[in-house]
Amino acid sequence: MRKLLLTMLIAASLYGDIKNDMLELYQNKEYESACELGFKNYVPYLRDEEFISLYGFACLKIDYVERLSIPINILKLSQESRSNAAYFSIILMQKKLLYHALIDNYDISSLNLPTTDYVLSKVFDLYSKHKKDKQQEFYIFEDEKDNQLKYKLYLLKDARIDKMVIEEFHDSLSIKKHIYW
Repeated sequence: MRKLLLTMLIAASLYGDIKNDMLELYQNKEYESACELGFKNYVPYLRDEEFISLYGFACLKIDYVERLSIPINILKLSQESRSNAAYFSIILMQKKLLYHALIDNYDISSLNLPTTDYVLSKVFDLYSKHKKDKQQEFYIFEDEKDNQLKYKLYLLKDARIDKMVIEEFHDSLSIKKHIYW
């Protein structure tokens, strides 16, 4: 009995350190490390929706959109966690649909979906409203709220799998590149 209790206390302290470490990484804007730590250690935290939400937001910050499927499926116990799951779901769905549209020339103009403030959502909305006579090599969109902010959307051909790229420009200067597969 004592060994079991001691083992549980050690495990609890280790898990507590992981959550605190992940929070500290996130606060220090070390999102990739926070996402990796969350990905490697989420199983013991399946009922800790703060941990799972933090993991999801860390992964989102570095465009690891595919990893959102874990939080989407787990977050359900509170109103806030359900809201986070819905937010992640929208972004993941928009990524999949936009990729499908670019690769397969699938028409998404008739879709009426919720949106978010995430860059992928903004570009999804702009692309779906864009009149497409023919498929283009790249698309340039102007942000609806800031005319100095523009997005360039294109496919990056790769031997294994084509990637979808969104480049953000402010006053013609590239400020960030997002790559999705």
